[in-house]
Amino acid sequence: MSFIDSLTETLGNIASYFWGIPSIVLLVGTGLYLTIKLNFIQFRGFKHATRLISGKYDKKDDTGEVTHFQALSTALSATIGTGNIAGVATAIALGGPGAIFWMWITALVGMATKYASCSLALKFRHIHKDGSISGGPMYTLLNGLQMPKLAAMFAIFTLIASFGIGNMVQANSVVDGLARALPGIPQDKTFIGFVMAILVGLVIIGGIKRIAKVASFIVPFMAVAYCSVAIIILIANIDQIPSAFATIINLALNPVAAGGGAIGAAMQYGVARGVFSNEAGLGSAPMAHASARTNEPAREGMVAMLGPFIDTIIICSMTALVIVISGNWGDARPQNATGANLTVLSFGQSLAFIGSWGETLGHSIVGFGLAFFAYSTMIAWSYYGDRSAEFLFGKRAILPYRIVFTVLVVVGASVPLRLVWNFADIANMLMALPNLISLILLAGVVKKLTDEYYQKQF
Repeated sequence: MSFIDSLTETLGNIASYFWGIPSIVLLVGTGLYLTIKLNFIQFRGFKHATRLISGKYDKKDDTGEVTHFQALSTALSATIGTGNIAGVATAIALGGPGAIFWMWITALVGMATKYASCSLALKFRHIHKDGSISGGPMYTLLNGLQMPKLAAMFAIFTLIASFGIGNMVQANSVVDGLARALPGIPQDKTFIGFVMAILVGLVIIGGIKRIAKVASFIVPFMAVAYCSVAIIILIANIDQIPSAFATIINLALNPVAAGGGAIGAAMQYGVARGVFSNEAGLGSAPMAHASARTNEPAREGMVAMLGPFIDTIIICSMTALVIVISGNWGDARPQNATGANLTVLSFGQSLAFIGSWGETLGHSIVGFGLAFFAYSTMIAWSYYGDRSAEFLFGKRAILPYRIVFTVLVVVGASVPLRLVWNFADIANMLMALPNLISLILLAGVVKKLTDEYYQKQF
């Protein structure tokens, strides 16, 4: 075994341990604690949150760089990606359809987590003399808890994660997506990586304002396109939807139906993939929401909590229902159908009813969806990385960071990424720990911000 293979296996074992039951309990437990502490904010504040993104409450004189909608789009561009296509399929392949139920639970409590973390990001953000803004868990830890070492730890692991899960993994996913969308057409990975690097560089050089503008176009467009095809499939199989939901819930909660150990597997993979998909608790989204143009921390927190709902409850559920209805799970799942392969197969089979071109359409929409979602994830994560670089090394580090990030797009498009995946998984969990500490210790501050906002607004 080579050194690289050995290192890959070792990091894989560490990543599996990091994303084991203790971490899952910590992530979900924090969300449940905040849900109760904040009096079920994700339910009582949901209607108001949807009204906020309409622009009705935007004020040009408020401090900030982007609108509520642009901030949400930027955060969603980082979360709507491979997790919605490959992550859901992986959860079903490894944990069965019951894993989807636990993805839902993760998203529901994760809405409270994201509300709290993004409210705090607004409360403790740093406004520079030129009007630009830096914010996120590192500033919450520094300004809210006076914990500079923990703040630096968060920034370091975010910087590492931005090169892995936020860059090279996504670049490889673009290549993979194009290969699925355009089968039979020869593709040069290095050339695709070079073109992609140019497209990424042109956007990220403009900072959060340009990233937000591009994200607010790409994310809604691709989300609507992907979901529209899923809805066509679901309408065509509407009589099977109730039984699909029943299968998901039964295999999540019924030990007899699920079989020995299957409920534990469903819970573990469902929660792990749910957190991977919507990033609730990791601390990434607060960096985007900190730039929102508002003087009300709780207001942006409400906007932010829509992220897990859109990402997991809506988009991931559509992917899951298509896979379950297609029958490609359990013993009926083809052996080589895991991750994106399983989603591609299920969409293709499910669209065969519209003619011989239906299967090709299914493959193409998933492939292009994977490519565009991965691209939008890259530009959003570049912002998270440059905020971390600035926090650690000052403004002089931003341009060098963006150059390195752009160059690594080319590398990521052409190298095997199992090692990078494992390293990024570890970095992600190490990001989450300082963030969760800040949420638990500052839960009282979030409650006070929430109560004050409700008194003024309602």
